[in-house]
Amino acid sequence: MEEYSGNAAHEAHSPTVQRSAIEHEEQFIAHNYHPLPVVVSQGDGAWVTDIEGRRYLDALSAYSALNFGHRHPDLVSAAVAQLGRLTLTSRAFHNDQLGPLGEELCALVGQDMMLPMNTGAEAVETALKLARLWGYRVKGVDDDSAEIIVAAGNFHGRTISVVSFSDDPTARDGFGPFTPGFVTVPYGDAAAIEAAITENTVAVLIEPIQGEAGVLIPPAGYLEDIRRITTANDVLFIADEVQSGLGRTGDTLETTRNGVTPDLVTLGKALGGGILPVSAVAGRKDVMSVVRPGEHGSTFGGNPLSSAVARAVVALLDSGIPQANARWLGAELHKELDALVGHGVVAFRQVGLWAGIDVDPELGTGREVCETLLRHGVLAKDTHGSTIRLAPPLTITDDELDYMCAALSAALTELA
Repeated sequence: MEEYSGNAAHEAHSPTVQRSAIEHEEQFIAHNYHPLPVVVSQGDGAWVTDIEGRRYLDALSAYSALNFGHRHPDLVSAAVAQLGRLTLTSRAFHNDQLGPLGEELCALVGQDMMLPMNTGAEAVETALKLARLWGYRVKGVDDDSAEIIVAAGNFHGRTISVVSFSDDPTARDGFGPFTPGFVTVPYGDAAAIEAAITENTVAVLIEPIQGEAGVLIPPAGYLEDIRRITTANDVLFIADEVQSGLGRTGDTLETTRNGVTPDLVTLGKALGGGILPVSAVAGRKDVMSVVRPGEHGSTFGGNPLSSAVARAVVALLDSGIPQANARWLGAELHKELDALVGHGVVAFRQVGLWAGIDVDPELGTGREVCETLLRHGVLAKDTHGSTIRLAPPLTITDDELDYMCAALSAALTELA
């Protein structure tokens, strides 16, 4: 591991300007987040700069929305070019970017058709609606009785329907009454899925890797078993790849990396290139075709600006370079994290450039670890106790990865 010398700029400024900006935000913005005490004003590649001139390596990438880093030139160019032509029409009219995006994205992820939306939560809601429609119109399930199997520990968004099948009290408590029609089974247990299927089951919705839960990786063969079970029982397999997809794990999709093709896949975050929200559901034509005009939509979904940016994202992924970088540097990340086990790290789970790291709770909470990392020039996010997540841009370099890992080592040493 490269020797970490720290960043003098992180101690050289008065906190007055930053504290004032944070207090201003807290006065007018609802407190639905608990951000780290940093006010970012610029970004470039894997780095951001705060309003006092301090630089940080962004090891969160906006939960994988910034897979290609801040202000990737190809993506910015696509956005600027489209801004000069046309930004929004609504789906009341056709535009010249959506059709090409549909063809290119479907080719990238191995599906037949796609339905564009904006946020990841909207993509999941869309997939749930498509599954229910398919169940009633194709499978013949009785009206208002469709069931969808989900996994414990899931995180698919924050809409009422989605938190209805969350078991995270922070996401769920206080928001009832909840939407019925969901059956929860343990994550990683394919036999439990098979046992839960009834004549009313229309779909199984699974994160190939549970990100919010701490980058939980299921047992080998889990996704293949789900594919086998759902096919045998005429049930749809919905893979939520909003975080795991588009290069993060070293392949275009985590399901692809496991040799599996779901019936529906939800995409978001990185699809907008870190510039604007873009999401989609892609899937089999016979499933996608169940929806009829007027039954579902979005004013901004599929707009020409977001479509142009998403096309540039697809082009980057078509090259295979981001995926290869995630594989190559993911192997290096594994070595660096493995060396920290027993030195502040209890355990970790890692695939590609995505890691959930369980820090010794005697050193502090995950929040305290991230606050210490902040002082060492790295931005990261905690989840569930003393677990932190690392998900740097897929464009990160060897030297930047070394910087991130050295900063983590220094932060753990400081806490010890």
